[in-house]
Amino acid sequence: MTDEQLAEQAERQSAMRVLRRVAPYLWPRDMPWVKRRVVWAMVALVASKLVSVATPLFYKDAVDALAGEGTPMLALGAVALTLAYGMARLMNVGFQQLRDAVFARVGQRALRMLALETFQHIHKLSLRYHITRKTGGLSRIIERGVKGVDFLLRFLLFSIGPLILELLLIAIILTALFDIWYTVVVAVTIALYVWFTFAVTEWRVKLRRQMNDSDTDANQKAIDSLLNYETVKYFGAEAREAARYDHAMAGYEEAAIKTNYSLAFLNFGQALIITAGLVGVMVMAAIGVQNGTLTVGDFVMVNAYMIQITVPLNFLGTVYREIRQALVDMGQMFGLLEQPAEITDKPDAPDLRITGGRVTLENVRFGYDPDRLILNGISLEARPGETLAIVGSTGSGKSTIGRLLFRFYDVQGGALRIDGQDIRDITQDSLHRAIGVVPQDTVLFNDTIRYNIAYGRDAATQDEIEAAARAAQIHDFILSLPQGYETAVGERGLKLSGGEKQRVGIARTLLKDPPILLLDEATSALDSDTEHEIQDALRRAGQGRTVLTIAHRLSTVAEADRIIVLEKGEIVEQGSHETLLARQGRYAQLWQRQQSEED
Repeated sequence: MTDEQLAEQAERQSAMRVLRRVAPYLWPRDMPWVKRRVVWAMVALVASKLVSVATPLFYKDAVDALAGEGTPMLALGAVALTLAYGMARLMNVGFQQLRDAVFARVGQRALRMLALETFQHIHKLSLRYHITRKTGGLSRIIERGVKGVDFLLRFLLFSIGPLILELLLIAIILTALFDIWYTVVVAVTIALYVWFTFAVTEWRVKLRRQMNDSDTDANQKAIDSLLNYETVKYFGAEAREAARYDHAMAGYEEAAIKTNYSLAFLNFGQALIITAGLVGVMVMAAIGVQNGTLTVGDFVMVNAYMIQITVPLNFLGTVYREIRQALVDMGQMFGLLEQPAEITDKPDAPDLRITGGRVTLENVRFGYDPDRLILNGISLEARPGETLAIVGSTGSGKSTIGRLLFRFYDVQGGALRIDGQDIRDITQDSLHRAIGVVPQDTVLFNDTIRYNIAYGRDAATQDEIEAAARAAQIHDFILSLPQGYETAVGERGLKLSGGEKQRVGIARTLLKDPPILLLDEATSALDSDTEHEIQDALRRAGQGRTVLTIAHRLSTVAEADRIIVLEKGEIVEQGSHETLLARQGRYAQLWQRQQSEED
């Protein structure tokens, strides 16, 4: 098979997979009310089609009654038949609206459940996935996927199925009232129309996919540039970013133009086929009227049926294109949902039991790339209530220990334990509850200061929030603001200084009240004066807890109970600040170098 054939086969398999994934939302085992609504929606749908197919019969009899021709099927006068015709049209619309109203809750519930499932799954994916994934592209995949589900639920049920039913009923009526050749012409017209629509749409899907890829790329570049607004300004790169974005949009423009051209070709070809079929049937009916075998009412009825077929067939082209595209979009989203979570809980894993907060690394080996180890057999222990500092040059593996402790990744050798429990054997939720993290750069939600501090513990009271802010030495600053705790911090906390963001982050962690505190270079991004102020808040935060401090600036860890010195993934020294200085080893070299740089 060629690469193109393999790709088409993969797409068909993806489409079937998508349909299998969507079906349970329409017929869930544990929700009988959903099944009832689907059944009643189907009843209303069938009723609307029966009324729709019967409507031209009233029209025919009314025309024959007015023309004084034929034998009306219904023994009613022209006025009564006209009223019956109008009532039938109204009932058709009424049943359609009833169908949509009954099904609305089913569709919206499916969308809500799917969106929630996707959102939850994304949070379960590993840090490795989120580091390599483009946020802008990810948001577009989810957005298009959810819209695709909405379209598929509504139109697959209420367009394709009803259209087939209506065509069958019309074929039966044409064969019964006229002859088989009318049905043959209609069938050939429909077959040609469907073949042409599907063939051209397959071609258009490839163009549409190129357009989507360009759209995703342009959107990702725009979001990436806006998230790095300050960096763009620092380097005067506005024109460069605009050119980069314009280049991506140029690809989208080219793909969009091809898509529009192909749409014009598709619409004209569909109109040609439908018009040819309509004229063919009408010519046959006109000959029958001239020969006296058909009445004017028959001619009008045939015309009404052909127009009735034309409308949904024209709609079929649009529906098929959109369903085809929806399947592609949903395939991307379900592909995301099927992305396996790298870090998972063991079946029936227990919660972490904290008896003191002892953290132990036993011969830990780890590398982001299996061929390049970052930690090469690390063994250390942070005792309950102890402040243990981990220092070393860039790339020595300091921050990696913090990521392993929080279980963003699993160790590849050895074990990491808390109070004797291997963190791979316990639930991630209980592990995360036990550890509070103050990172190098605290990122805040685009909400109020109160919301960001309260994020540390759900349902925290205002008094608890203020107590945490006092402990982090930011309460007075907050009160000095015009809106106090209701002050908005801006996206990622950009309206606050670095020191203010760090204090909010410390207050948030203190409110969480974890037994283990991880300070991941929590002050390295701050100036010396702010650093000293933050250090005082951190010392208070660490009282009575097991504290692991990962630091590059050695002055921040001089008061630690013990200091571990890492080099190339191995421990080369450990001891107190004074002991390590007296040893005149690697720590002393780093200390002297930093002191001379500060001087």
